[in-house]
Amino acid sequence: MKALVTGCSGQDGSYLCELLLGKGYEVHGVIRRSSSFNTGRIDHIFNQLSLHYGDLTDASSIRNIVDTVKPDEVYNLGAQSHVRASFDIPVYTAEATAVGALNLLEAVKGTGAKFYQASSSELFGKVQEIPQSETTPFYPRSPYGVAKQFAFASTVNYRESYNMFACNGILFNHESPRRGETFVTRKITQAVARIYRGQQDKLFLGNLDAKRDWGYAPEYVEGMWRMMQQDAPDDYVLATGETHTIKEFLEVAFGYLGLRWEKYVEIDERLYRPAEVDLLVGDASKANRVLGWEAKTKMRQLAQLMVEADYELLAK
Repeated sequence: MKALVTGCSGQDGSYLCELLLGKGYEVHGVIRRSSSFNTGRIDHIFNQLSLHYGDLTDASSIRNIVDTVKPDEVYNLGAQSHVRASFDIPVYTAEATAVGALNLLEAVKGTGAKFYQASSSELFGKVQEIPQSETTPFYPRSPYGVAKQFAFASTVNYRESYNMFACNGILFNHESPRRGETFVTRKITQAVARIYRGQQDKLFLGNLDAKRDWGYAPEYVEGMWRMMQQDAPDDYVLATGETHTIKEFLEVAFGYLGLRWEKYVEIDERLYRPAEVDLLVGDASKANRVLGWEAKTKMRQLAQLMVEADYELLAK
């Protein structure tokens, strides 16, 4: 089996590549050309991957890669993935996250390859029901969420129009020690380790009352793969079914090293979103029933393992 993974150097992409290699796949990844190395998360498996320079915003490069690789499975994890940043670069977010998915769907159409689209709980935005499932109406509250809605609908449209095996994974927040340093959970756990070691004094954050459903990324990429092994394509929510505030995450993360977060955290109004998503909590019962998938690692254990990893990273 041959798999093609966009976003292979990101958090999810690196875990997915590991999973696929472990299952005997020939794994190809798409990376963007950069003047500096940006493959840190996949350096340990670098020699086992076939990497191709391309960009989701460049339809010709994507088509050439698909034609060259001739994959059995295509996982589209590439995107401009930072929600707050999407307000500052909305057009690029639309091009990379929305049109990029369309470019890849067009390249895969007619090849017989299975297609996975990384959708997001940000689709639900201003939530219309609690918890959110596959039938909950979308109400995105950011350029990122709007772009993801376009990509989601395009995937469904290609599935129905061209009889493609194309599925959406609506993944709620999932974190790990490989999470990007600008995302709030990693920003917190990295700060905890630095503060404990005397290398940082303050942590600046935005809205501490936002509620999120946080799971563990390696478990979620297993769910992606399971979606692609079904007889028929469909869309699935992956979530823990628990919601916690950022304040609760702070308490667990700082408390793990015996610190009180109130002493170190300050609010920076610039970190607030123009339109906030107040509460996300997913209903993954369909994934549990059909895929046999469930989230095993919950917020408390997740925060602790991330703090421990960042502490050990600093020690090195």
